[in-house]
Amino acid sequence: MSQAAASLAATGPRPREQRFGLGCALITPFAADGSIDVARLVGHARRVLAEGCASVTLFGTTGEGASLGLAARAAALDGMAAAGFDFPRQVLGGVAASSIEDAVAQADQLSAAGSRGLLLAPPFYFKGPGDEGLYRWFATVLERARRPGEVILYHIPSVTDVPLSSALIARLARAFPGVIAGIKDSSGDWATTQRYLADHPQLHVLVGDERQLARAIRHGGSGAINGFSNFCAPLLRPMVDDGTEVPAVAALVDLVLEFPVTPAVKALVAHRTGDEAFLRTAPPLVPTAPAARARLAAAFDALRAAHNG
Repeated sequence: MSQAAASLAATGPRPREQRFGLGCALITPFAADGSIDVARLVGHARRVLAEGCASVTLFGTTGEGASLGLAARAAALDGMAAAGFDFPRQVLGGVAASSIEDAVAQADQLSAAGSRGLLLAPPFYFKGPGDEGLYRWFATVLERARRPGEVILYHIPSVTDVPLSSALIARLARAFPGVIAGIKDSSGDWATTQRYLADHPQLHVLVGDERQLARAIRHGGSGAINGFSNFCAPLLRPMVDDGTEVPAVAALVDLVLEFPVTPAVKALVAHRTGDEAFLRTAPPLVPTAPAARARLAAAFDALRAAHNG
């Protein structure tokens, strides 16, 4: 048994009052002209919070954040603020940029809106920068950003192709105490989640892949920011609350991964709500094809029936 595995084996669930809880990586609805459909965004955010999510994260991967400029983000934030959301408690925002200037601008916009914090992805254009280059980028962003709130580092190598090592996370946490609050692990690799849990018990380790969620909670994980919360948050609550496995959820994840994930999640929201406007995506993504939507809908309906809705 590795040192990390041995450490993790001795770790039980984190006390509930110390957990981040279930966070929704909120989809971004679009109007026919390509602008953000703020009314649908607000309504959808209210829905997922009512269904048991503790927070929503705007502009993440599922929210197509890398396709949204500052003006679009401002429209979404203004709409959420006008609707009365509790930003310091309920709303986080993703930062997806390769330049330091753009990352700081996105972070400052979220801070000015009063958001709880940032989901901060690495710069994704240049590959293989190494820990030193990544440290300098993250450190400069955090030094220049105004009041970033709690910062959750975002490990999603399938999208960025820029992984975050445990050593890099530890160095950033030491350099920015009280700022680096957590890690979102969307690798789908249990060995990576295990390493994060073992090395960083003081941080919120959040899981993006629902197949690993319950297991992580049983070993000290703090919760999730995930896409499935957009359409089946009640089914995920036992995973986050008690570390209870829901095997049918894992089977649906496997199916979703056969397609471009964000459009597939939007297809499931459209099916769940009966509102096909949720299918719209921002280029370069395109909506899920009808045949794929039918497969996803059938699998979701079977999952709900098996768990009584």
